[in-house]
Amino acid sequence: MPNRYKQQALDYHSQPKPGKIGTAITKPCDTQYDLSLAYTPGVAEPCRSIARDESEVYNYTSKGNLVAVISDGTAVLGLGNIGPSASKPVMEGKAVLFKAFADIDVFDIEVKADSSEDFIKTVRNIAPTFGGINLEDIAAPACFEIESALIEQLDIPVFHDDQHGTAIIIAAAMINALELQHKKIEHARVVCLGAGAAGIASMKLLQALGAKPENLYMIDRKGIIHTGRDDLNKYKQEFAVETELRTLADAMNGADVFIGVSGPDLLSSEILASMAENPIVFALSNPDPEILPELAHLTRDDLIMATGRSDYPNQVNNVLGFPYIFRGALDVRATCINQEMQLAAVHALADLAREPVPAEVLQAYKQDAMFFGKDYIIPKPFDPRLIDTIPQAVAKAAVASGVAQKLPAQKIQSEAG
Repeated sequence: MPNRYKQQALDYHSQPKPGKIGTAITKPCDTQYDLSLAYTPGVAEPCRSIARDESEVYNYTSKGNLVAVISDGTAVLGLGNIGPSASKPVMEGKAVLFKAFADIDVFDIEVKADSSEDFIKTVRNIAPTFGGINLEDIAAPACFEIESALIEQLDIPVFHDDQHGTAIIIAAAMINALELQHKKIEHARVVCLGAGAAGIASMKLLQALGAKPENLYMIDRKGIIHTGRDDLNKYKQEFAVETELRTLADAMNGADVFIGVSGPDLLSSEILASMAENPIVFALSNPDPEILPELAHLTRDDLIMATGRSDYPNQVNNVLGFPYIFRGALDVRATCINQEMQLAAVHALADLAREPVPAEVLQAYKQDAMFFGKDYIIPKPFDPRLIDTIPQAVAKAAVASGVAQKLPAQKIQSEAG
């Protein structure tokens, strides 16, 4: 990164005042009477109402549109275990995206916890403040235990974006890439390099879409995750395959799909050349992918390529998912974000990429034309249709699957029957 850009980034975060987020007052506070309503004695009335019926908290406070973005800073993207304080700029950034793309308010909370149990207890104890919990940048395998426990213990949506947000965008892009490459997910051989939160969640979601477990090869630092290994945690064991193959090169020979959620420059052109005809390569390590698109396209002229970067086509970007998924969940006061809601987001995103691209999107990306094809398999983050499409799909799925506590707009009510 050039020194000039580094300084600009520091200036952006520090000037004219430190940080990227703040709070805003949503009611008048200009007169003595306003104060009497905002605080004592007027505030007693909503307090009494909530004490009688706790669900009234959604009518008299900001809870229903307030999400906690919570991290311990143990797995910050591209930076690793930097701790809770150093993770705060990232969490504030997540708050900016929630507000900018879905008008959801956020408190970012950085937790110093000595164990998963301490982290879980902290989040459980503060949960009454919020309408939803977005877990962020927590190392695996602790992230699985933490999310599972909180989903079980809380009656509001708990969503680990590094797992499910990434998986949802990968799955949506994969549906379209497979169709363009004339492949069926139930027949596709998929290699996933990286067995952390994103990799495991992505493979689970691909299975929900029809991928066969025996066709999924997950690879960690020690090679293919296979049934002969005795060093696997319970989360990796779910993906152990019975095979004589052991290395990335072994798995990739004849593979249809590569998904990289690992590190830079781990996929060589020689290994890429061994893939099946019309391969799909999602090299998602950020900012430096497992293989650069320039090298990938020089190696194979028949591939579809996606990265996590905005300067190449087909960016797999979580901002396409989490703001709108939470928007849909909050709008119906869902008690969780279940797989039905995740799959609804997947299909809505995939379908949207097939629609004509609005002029404002072309203008934002300085393109004369953009259409469904090898260089456009997933919508762009600044597509204004996302806020109208994804929340509706997620809310409908919440109603249909029985986890909604509130009916949304009449359109969804009628469609849900």
